[in-house]
Amino acid sequence: MTSPFESDPLPARLAAGLAKIGLALRNRAWREAGGRGLTPTQGQILALLARRAAPLTLGEIARELAVTPATASDAVEALRAKRLVRKGRSRQDRRTLAVALTARGRAEARRAASWADFLAQAAGELDATEQAVLLRALIKMIRALQERGEIPVARMCVTCRFFRPHRYPDPLRPHHCDFVNAPFGDRQLRLDCADHVPAPAPDAAFVWQSFIQSEEVRP
Repeated sequence: MTSPFESDPLPARLAAGLAKIGLALRNRAWREAGGRGLTPTQGQILALLARRAAPLTLGEIARELAVTPATASDAVEALRAKRLVRKGRSRQDRRTLAVALTARGRAEARRAASWADFLAQAAGELDATEQAVLLRALIKMIRALQERGEIPVARMCVTCRFFRPHRYPDPLRPHHCDFVNAPFGDRQLRLDCADHVPAPAPDAAFVWQSFIQSEEVRP
């Protein structure tokens, strides 16, 4: 006879837990955005522009947030009307318009970026080992979703051309970042790095296998 504790597979229970966290984040975003006369998408655009610290095209914004170009365009126009963003010619391609924050928009972007702080506080309830385990698990889940085309490609260390996993024997700082030319550990792995450059597909596959070769969690 099947135990009642085994009626729901563990992956299904994990998915249910993540869905609850997603619901909490969505509810907080609507509450915070509405209080400032924004929509969650508009707030996400402001936070995205602040993280990148450089103008983005409408196409880049749409891809990063997994929204349609029309949705991105409407949200940007609303932000422009509020004088939170401005449009100008892209430095990379003068034929293309790019979106940048205004001074007022930068202040609003800092507030929008703090909407998820309540999740960071909840994560702070975990001890150091649990945090490291969760970060590594999230990286693996995000990559799996990316591979299936379910979410946009995240600017993670493990998909970057500058990432060198397990370069050193030091268990605290086994990896190396060629961009800053410095070692670092699992706890410093980033999920969204402004300096990220995607690794070529063959190299990315090799780096990923090197990264997961040891499931030992670094403190």
